[in-house]
Amino acid sequence: MMDIINVVLQYVLPFLLVLTVLVFVHELGHFLIARWNGVKVEVFSVGFGNELWGFNDKHGTRWRLSSVPLGGYVKMFGEGDMVTGVDDAEDRPMTKDEKKVSFHHKKLSQRSAIVAAGPIANFAFAVLIFWFINAAFGTQSVQSVVGEVMDNTAAQEAGLEAGDVILSIDGRKITLFSELSEIVSVSAHVTLNLEILRGDTVMRLDATPRTWRDVDGEPGKNSTQTSQTSPDQPKGLLGVRPSMAHVQTERTGVVDGLMLGFQQTYFFTAAILSGVGEMFSGERSTDELGGILSIAQFSGQAAQAGIVSILRFMAILSINLGLINLFPVPVLDGGHLMFYAAEAVRGKPLSQKLQEYSFRFGLALVLLLMVFATWNDFGRLWDKFG
Repeated sequence: MMDIINVVLQYVLPFLLVLTVLVFVHELGHFLIARWNGVKVEVFSVGFGNELWGFNDKHGTRWRLSSVPLGGYVKMFGEGDMVTGVDDAEDRPMTKDEKKVSFHHKKLSQRSAIVAAGPIANFAFAVLIFWFINAAFGTQSVQSVVGEVMDNTAAQEAGLEAGDVILSIDGRKITLFSELSEIVSVSAHVTLNLEILRGDTVMRLDATPRTWRDVDGEPGKNSTQTSQTSPDQPKGLLGVRPSMAHVQTERTGVVDGLMLGFQQTYFFTAAILSGVGEMFSGERSTDELGGILSIAQFSGQAAQAGIVSILRFMAILSINLGLINLFPVPVLDGGHLMFYAAEAVRGKPLSQKLQEYSFRFGLALVLLLMVFATWNDFGRLWDKFG
């Protein structure tokens, strides 16, 4: 019984807290821009299912907390062509006053702005979180010190050991682990001369970074380094992890912290898109995809690591949520924007039947992706506890 309670406290509650905040931010983006454009918002729900608690504001919006805390939605008046009649038996045309507050009767630019506002809110939220971390807690820089050498990698073959300080690569002096990653990632199959400090002795070693598929034949198995190379350019892997005992923290000013927040959000956005591209190209394994269980696990681990870790995790997850919703898949915000783009080109909306079948396909695709990601989660749990 105590084990179940510990799991709930350490993983389930942090997961629900993180997800609830991010969903609220996303839907708040839709809500605010809808209100700004004069659309009547009927329901703002955090979660699905039966209402647990709620209230009506002065504009007639029902704010509700629902029983299934795995998402949320904003229901706007007039998202369809018609509204239900008083007797709920027949559809009737909208009145003039109803058209004024109907989502469907707004200009194409207004509808597009309302739909795009959700993902944009997630990106803006990430910037704000990073800004707060940078100004209040400071930024962390990981020094170019080897914390762990992975098996069957270029680093092990070259003779690198935990505790080695990498001073330079091919004569280029480095001090940060990120600098090491940048050089190695674009140097697949290129021999690099490393100047290292081991104890009191300066040594030189030659290492030839491998690619994802060179490491045990399993893409991405033994590396934690990121890449900003193009999909056609193989990413080099050295096979070392940084020493977290050699981390420097430096607080930034308010303005610098905000600018750095934008840079960090851009970096993680590019890294996530790069990872998705590598999965499509086959350079990276789709086994790395994680579902709800993985998010719950990472939420718990981040919460246990402290306030900065949970905030940083929320920022990265918010970026993920924003990006996923912008993918051109029907039922997602990106799918709606794709239809609006087609409407802008054609001068009229796509046929109702085409949109209906597209949404069905999109829903099936999203559900299949969720099942696949959850299957990966169970596979990892089986490998760990089976």
